[in-house]
Amino acid sequence: MSRPALEQGNLAGKPLVEVDGVTLQYKTPDSLITATYRVSFDIHPGDRFVLLGPSGCGKSTLLKTLAGFLKPTEGEMRLNGKVITEPGPDRMMVFQEFDQLLPWKTVQQNITFPMLKNGVARPEAIQRASDILAKVNLSKFADSFPHMLSGGMKQRVAIARAMAMRPKLLLMDEPYAALDALTRRKMQDELLQLWDDVRFTLVFVTHSIEEAVILGNRICVLSPHPGQVRAELNSHAFGHEDREGAGFHELCGSIRRMLFGDGAVSH
Repeated sequence: MSRPALEQGNLAGKPLVEVDGVTLQYKTPDSLITATYRVSFDIHPGDRFVLLGPSGCGKSTLLKTLAGFLKPTEGEMRLNGKVITEPGPDRMMVFQEFDQLLPWKTVQQNITFPMLKNGVARPEAIQRASDILAKVNLSKFADSFPHMLSGGMKQRVAIARAMAMRPKLLLMDEPYAALDALTRRKMQDELLQLWDDVRFTLVFVTHSIEEAVILGNRICVLSPHPGQVRAELNSHAFGHEDREGAGFHELCGSIRRMLFGDGAVSH
């Protein structure tokens, strides 16, 4: 399966994830819907890989397939060379909804729960929970219950719970979409700081061009329904870290023209 031309940094070494010619379809009472058509890309260890596209392009469906919740109609996804066929603790997912925590458990208990279920000894699970809560600045809320937290704090707990499992992939499905602009920006900065501290591999879904450029070191731009890869972009080449800089605005404008204009990208 041929892949689109890449504009990336150093991708030496074997990919962690290979998405090879993936078509995803689902049935409705009236028809068969094609969500994505022959999508291919690779994800390397330590990537902050963003799936960007308009609503209905299949980006969340691709993420759920990476998580093992869905199976491709055509093609396959591989993690460390093995075909993904089911969910596993090596892939942890953070959803958009705030209420993804267990309401009858404290923050610390929410974080330790999946570790204990997957065989981590209790002392180690408690230590991991303590360490990750410190990294997301929530140590003093360890004994709080979810109803005592703001929406942004609940999302930070959900991220902490996922990170405490030490997954090979952290999968995030528009986790900040429902937050106000100030909280969203704060959460973006905190995620980048957490990545800088831990250097995990992130796959992040968004329909916000600006968010994609802020968070991604690699951005996979998907076409409108059915989703196909329009381009893969190395955002570092544009100096995207400076939100007020010319490179940031150049890349945002290029993606915007790609999605809504003539499809040309200036480099």
